[in-house]
Amino acid sequence: MYDGPFEPDKQLALLAQYRVTTHCFSPTEYRILVKEDLRRFDLSTLRHSASAGEPLNAEVIRQWREATGVTIHDGYGLTEALMACHNYPGVPVKPGSMGKPLPGYRMAILDAEGSELPPGVEGDIAIRRPNPCLTLGFWNDPERSRAVYRGDWYITGDRGARDEDGYFWYLGRADDVIISAGYRIGPFEVESALLRHPAVLESAAVASPDEVRGAIVKAFVVLRAGFAATEALARELQDHVKAVAAPYKYPREVEFLPDLPKTVTGKIRRAELRAREVARKGAR
Repeated sequence: MYDGPFEPDKQLALLAQYRVTTHCFSPTEYRILVKEDLRRFDLSTLRHSASAGEPLNAEVIRQWREATGVTIHDGYGLTEALMACHNYPGVPVKPGSMGKPLPGYRMAILDAEGSELPPGVEGDIAIRRPNPCLTLGFWNDPERSRAVYRGDWYITGDRGARDEDGYFWYLGRADDVIISAGYRIGPFEVESALLRHPAVLESAAVASPDEVRGAIVKAFVVLRAGFAATEALARELQDHVKAVAAPYKYPREVEFLPDLPKTVTGKIRRAELRAREVARKGAR
């Protein structure tokens, strides 16, 4: 274990120095690492790369594989149910997906009434009980313990979809999903599109209140070294998302930041950015 601060060059140098074969980084770390010149480091001993903590963008997985020859195996877990879904060694990886449920886990995408949804339809990610890894409830909070179940299904609070092959795809926390003029937009989709632009190091997409649309997509962007935060670049990023994702998903507002607020485990604090927008627009 390396217990020092995250420094891209230091992390990569350690992998090379100690001839590491198997390792795990957070998605935030991978997103920064692939922006480095990985050819400067001998990573030829790597056999298995894993990711955990939050979803990892398909573009990052592609860039890491091109540079190292190793495919990142991403997974999905939560405190209340431990690791629940994963891309396994020996099973084809669909970059950007959560993979398939662990043996013994029954997972599904549910609607608001608790019925299972067909492949390709967005809904609530749920885990069925009994399951020896699933929490029995929340300490001294029976009301909350009841509220997270629909019948025998534990509702994780995450939104996603399942494809025809049984792979699960993460769209975002239920309270992070942006509803703009009737469209449901997952922040992960917008952030993944932005990451494909060479100027973007990190990004976070949140709902920003809007009198006409109810909310609009706002993107907070951290730029790579050598790029300047200009209105022209903001417009370029907007056009980029329109082309890569869909016109209705583009961020109608772009704000450049030196860094994004994160938890101690490296997860982006979208709720903090969303609250900032509510406070800003509410003060107008």
